[in-house]
Amino acid sequence: MRRLSDPPKRLRFGMFEADLRLGELTKAGKRVRLQEQPFRVLTLLLERPGELVTRAEIHNTLWPQTIVDFDHGLNKAVSKIRDALGDSSEKPRFIATIPGRGYRFLADVSVVDALSADVGTSPTAGPTTAGALPTAPAVQPQPQRHWWLLSGLVLILIAATTIAWFRMAPSAKVHSLVVLPFQNLSNDASQEFFADGMTDELITDLGQISALRVISRTSAMSYKATTKSLTDIARELNVEALVEGSVLRVGDRVRITAQLIRVPADEHIWAHSYEGDIRDTLALQRDVAGAIVQQIGTTLTQPELRALESARPVVPEAYESYLKGRYFWNKRTRDGLNKSIEQFDRAVAMDPTYAPAYSGLADAYALSGDWEYGILSPQDAAAKSHAAAIKAVSLDDNLAQAHTSLALSLDLYGWEWDAAEKEYQRALQLNPGYATAHQWYAWHLLVTGRTTDGLFELRTAYSQDPLSLIISADLADALCIAHLLDESVRQSLRTLEFDPNFALGHYQLGQAYEQKKLHSQAIAEFEKAIAIGGHADAFDANLAYSLATSGRRQEANTILTDMLARNEQNPSAQSNIALIYVGLGDRDQALAWLNEAYESRFNPSILLRPTFDSLRPDPRFQDLRRRLGLPPH
Repeated sequence: MRRLSDPPKRLRFGMFEADLRLGELTKAGKRVRLQEQPFRVLTLLLERPGELVTRAEIHNTLWPQTIVDFDHGLNKAVSKIRDALGDSSEKPRFIATIPGRGYRFLADVSVVDALSADVGTSPTAGPTTAGALPTAPAVQPQPQRHWWLLSGLVLILIAATTIAWFRMAPSAKVHSLVVLPFQNLSNDASQEFFADGMTDELITDLGQISALRVISRTSAMSYKATTKSLTDIARELNVEALVEGSVLRVGDRVRITAQLIRVPADEHIWAHSYEGDIRDTLALQRDVAGAIVQQIGTTLTQPELRALESARPVVPEAYESYLKGRYFWNKRTRDGLNKSIEQFDRAVAMDPTYAPAYSGLADAYALSGDWEYGILSPQDAAAKSHAAAIKAVSLDDNLAQAHTSLALSLDLYGWEWDAAEKEYQRALQLNPGYATAHQWYAWHLLVTGRTTDGLFELRTAYSQDPLSLIISADLADALCIAHLLDESVRQSLRTLEFDPNFALGHYQLGQAYEQKKLHSQAIAEFEKAIAIGGHADAFDANLAYSLATSGRRQEANTILTDMLARNEQNPSAQSNIALIYVGLGDRDQALAWLNEAYESRFNPSILLRPTFDSLRPDPRFQDLRRRLGLPPH
């Protein structure tokens, strides 16, 4: 590999940058302390990446007058460099010791300057490395008689680089990885959504590969700004490799830097930078994903290969609004959903052909009509969610999120079970790593009477997103539905270990306790859910049910009266009102309110709850299931 001619201003490798003018080393924009002599050694190695730099050369170049204790001083300098980089002499990612001879710098090195300077001069969005840099000094025209010599040198350099690269290639395949949250290097907190969006998109791209288990977004984002070691993170998530990265955006220009690390060996497999116009961001992301796939030795199917190779340009403003929409949607709050709808609406207005924005809009509308949020009536949510999902699929039939969105709208409000199943299966075929598709498909299977299959899908989602609170809580809920009560309790306790203030975790734990006839514990958990999450209808209804079954009927009736008064403002409350009547032993009223819920297009999954078991033999309950298109239960 050739040396970098005319010492550049800054060099980048992995997450690090070395400013050769100021003698400063930074990691993801934060200064890393390194003394002058070790920095000079590092500079010499960075200027000759991939080459053997002998101890004699270092001596003659940096300290020609030093005779006494040079070896000791050099060893100490290299040790300080490794400490600064978090490197290891036994399993190096950056600096390899060549015993008795010298050192070799292993990682890719690229020349950088301020983004406005170096990326602005690049004619393409391709990667930049030490061997092909948009900011390298212009080569002066050479006499024609020397062109063959220059060409020969270039060919030799390419061959040497290729041999060195393959020697650094991983010795075994990687079957599981996590993409850690990309760092925002833009010095602008308002651009945090953009860095999060890059993380999401890379997870989505890699999740399409069936042979690779990719940890989903929720679990990955829990490590944002963590101080845990890579080894600890890998152990907690049970993965073999990690991807670290950063995003720097200036105006409509963007730079994505990523590196791949195998654990627990802490082996640096690959690092690279990609720069271009924001319109080409999706193509840059696909380049990153493709490079990672190549390095981990995964074999792609033809559809997976086509998916990674395809990337359409996107209107920058539309893409920005889409990323903001997903950012707010992932908060899973009433305010977050309202803001996400605003951003998705803005995205489709700016680019009416951008399918992911319609998919996001469909998901936001779907959740807005469910019991937990109650932003829209079920009828309104159904119409808007379905229309947006249909539009997303029509624009991009190969987008897994779009098919998942359509499946949810068909399930939740349309009760079109066969059509929904086809959409879920299509989504999982396109992206088997999409945990949300597994999660929502699980509920489809549970509602349609296939409990064992539903639990399998939820466990799959949980393995892909082990730190997702909602998936963990859903698994506890499904275990309770399957009457696996002790296992449900254990799962809820795991959920609450992650976040003791997660209201749904307390709600699910309360359901399991109630089925175990532990009324006082159930009441305590429902009261905690209300104290944390407010008076959601499901929380209030289950508290009233437990109060009624434990003999505290007057308190249950007080909650019922309040819910009846609020029914006009929240039609989705009807099935929960029915639940209270079950607790009070009034079967006729319970079935009457379930019929009201049916007319309002309720979410039928509530019928799975063991609290409705006493109604199942009733012909009126079975008739309700028949009208819903569900098998007898």
